[in-house]
Amino acid sequence: MNTFVSILVLSAYVTLVLGSNVRELLTPEFYDGLSEKLWGPLGEEKNVSTCIKPFTVKWSEEMIKDLRFRIKNRRAVTPPLEGIAFQYGFNTDNLDYWMDYWANHYNFTEREAYINKYPQFKTNIQGLNIHFIRVKPQVPKDVEVLPLLMLHGWPGSVLEFYEVIPIITEYCEQNGFAVEVIVPSLPGFGFSDGAVRPGLGTIEIATVLRNLMHRLGFKKFYVQGGDFGALTANQMVTLYPDEILGYHTNYPRTLGTKALITWATGSISPFFQNMVVDPALADKMYPLSKIFLGIMEDLGYMHIQATKPDTLGIGMSDSPMALFSWVMQTVSWASRRSNKLKHDGGLHELYSPESIIDNIMLYWADNKFTTAIRIYAESYNKRTFGTGIESIPTEVPTCTVHAKDELSYMPPSMLQLKFTNLLSSLSLDDYGHFFAWEAPEVFTKLVINALVEIRAYHANKNVCHDEL
Repeated sequence: MNTFVSILVLSAYVTLVLGSNVRELLTPEFYDGLSEKLWGPLGEEKNVSTCIKPFTVKWSEEMIKDLRFRIKNRRAVTPPLEGIAFQYGFNTDNLDYWMDYWANHYNFTEREAYINKYPQFKTNIQGLNIHFIRVKPQVPKDVEVLPLLMLHGWPGSVLEFYEVIPIITEYCEQNGFAVEVIVPSLPGFGFSDGAVRPGLGTIEIATVLRNLMHRLGFKKFYVQGGDFGALTANQMVTLYPDEILGYHTNYPRTLGTKALITWATGSISPFFQNMVVDPALADKMYPLSKIFLGIMEDLGYMHIQATKPDTLGIGMSDSPMALFSWVMQTVSWASRRSNKLKHDGGLHELYSPESIIDNIMLYWADNKFTTAIRIYAESYNKRTFGTGIESIPTEVPTCTVHAKDELSYMPPSMLQLKFTNLLSSLSLDDYGHFFAWEAPEVFTKLVINALVEIRAYHANKNVCHDEL
């Protein structure tokens, strides 16, 4: 019961202290301010081109030479405690293997070519050069092509979708449509510019990426997201519900006050718990004490990144070993909770060494760790929560999928408070947080199924409207 009271206090705090300025959020001035806000250097806006320019990844020999030097001249690290596995973070017994692989066996030329395998571009949106991949399907002219914006998170990158892209863009006549994908690097990630002033959180990023889609000629489109890609998409479908045709997420969540109260209500008794969540899935949400202990044990990285990202970034910008271990301890834990009990963190079981280093390279090569993790500080703060956006429902048709080892679980009873047209909410018996990276074929099938379901929803809605 004490935990229940704590959640109610938290809910009251979100509502009363941070506020719920729904009316202010929905004013034309708010929208105009979002679209007009510049995030690049002031005074340069007149010199900025709105052209869409081809982009090719090119790693300099100087960068590679410096990287290898830093790896080979790394300082000896403190050995792990006996039998600790990954419970205290990245087990340093594994570092020599990974550093040797990165410096001596990772083929920079081949991996650079792999990253360049899809058409890539940059264009300036609100003062930032935004990088994106765009792949069009090869189909007859009479086939309907659905534009799908796919959004990654941290500590991932556009590379999460690299094995998904050829599958999802392959035309299947049975579906009755084809898919064109647009995969941007979030601002501050990969090859996209980071902001030069505070304030670029998920609300503002949602507007930047919506404006990117407009630049590409899409006034209406579909969106898919996981991790911070999902949090950004949540804002997008709330702010621009008339422009988003449908939303699919593998990280479904809402921090709206009603949802938090619903969650807390389930902790009162088994009777209320059964009203909130399917009993077969209740252990993903209750007891709350278990959830809170998990937060205390595993989410320390989040608190640091949301409060002092720049200090953390100093070490990550200077040491490839520090960068690798910080990122991969999170990838290990988020992929499977049980990985904490494995000496190697279970990394070899789900991802190839090449794909792991590829992802790290997108943080190291252009020194993007700090600008990427600022998304935590810019999103988890009083300004963002004070807008009340989490409590604003959206009618955008939504399909969700919940991997077995996802970071958190929210049942339809909570999600429907935010996504009023929740068409489906599928719980899986496998997979983890990096679903697209881990299982691209399964992930793609579920996204396609969602698009089919969303199109059927629109078709039925139009029929009903015509009958009226």
